[in-house]
Amino acid sequence: MSDLQAWILAIRPKTLPAAVGPVLVGSALAFADNQFALIPALAALGISLLLQIGVNLANDYFDGIKGIDTKERLGPVRVTQSGLIAPAAVKTAMLLTFSLAAGIGFYLMMFGGWPVIFIGTASILAALGYSGGPFPLASHGLGDLFVFIFFGLVAVCGTYYVQALQLTWLVFFMAAAVGLPITAILVINNLRDLPTDQKVGKNTLAVILGEDLSKIEYSLLLALAYGLLLIIWMAGWASFWILFPLLSLPWAVALIRTVLRSDITPGLNSMLAKTAGLSLLYSILLAVGFIVSAHL
Repeated sequence: MSDLQAWILAIRPKTLPAAVGPVLVGSALAFADNQFALIPALAALGISLLLQIGVNLANDYFDGIKGIDTKERLGPVRVTQSGLIAPAAVKTAMLLTFSLAAGIGFYLMMFGGWPVIFIGTASILAALGYSGGPFPLASHGLGDLFVFIFFGLVAVCGTYYVQALQLTWLVFFMAAAVGLPITAILVINNLRDLPTDQKVGKNTLAVILGEDLSKIEYSLLLALAYGLLLIIWMAGWASFWILFPLLSLPWAVALIRTVLRSDITPGLNSMLAKTAGLSLLYSILLAVGFIVSAHL
């Protein structure tokens, strides 16, 4: 494996849709409210991608040096544990990634003021605390909540805020809807790693709940993502076009059926990629729905 291939492996490209979808939805909401601003939107996308990459590198680094990652894990090779990249190099890349995100955040402060700094600082600290620090969130059953908050609520609301300089209840509910399928990505990841995490004492929510309840959690997250849209439409808070993501519902049903019938095997790696793809498609369709509704 070349150095470039090793770094690509460390970045984990299959997880990056979780960083793109929320920015698309937040920007589409701003567009529908005649508040779209290209530069802040692109800056928000850059920060979101960098935070996702930073979390991936931090997870690889901290789990590697703590001995949490072992040769028995069913997921893709971790570069720190396998020795493909020196731990010091992974740590440097992690810190550089977060520094770049912080730099863009300071630029966005010109558009959004002090709330941007608060949100950015909280996001970076939470990303570092996901696997590192004295109380790693991922090892205490809080990883799912972290993903929902920061890659759902914060990402969508933050993207909208730096363009519109305000928030609405509809933006908040849309952020929640987007965060649900993104959280399902982590559920699959932790379900796959459940046996090895259990052995090393990494108490993810999947370890705490067990295999069967984790599968139910996955199913409920996807079901709620679509159910929330129906509730918002029926309540009259948004137009019919908010239901555009229902076009992806058959794919979601197929994934749920597969997960409920699957054992914990390396095959769940493909399910992780498919769930990430579903979350991105869901966000794209939701963004398109708001853009279309703005022209009708």
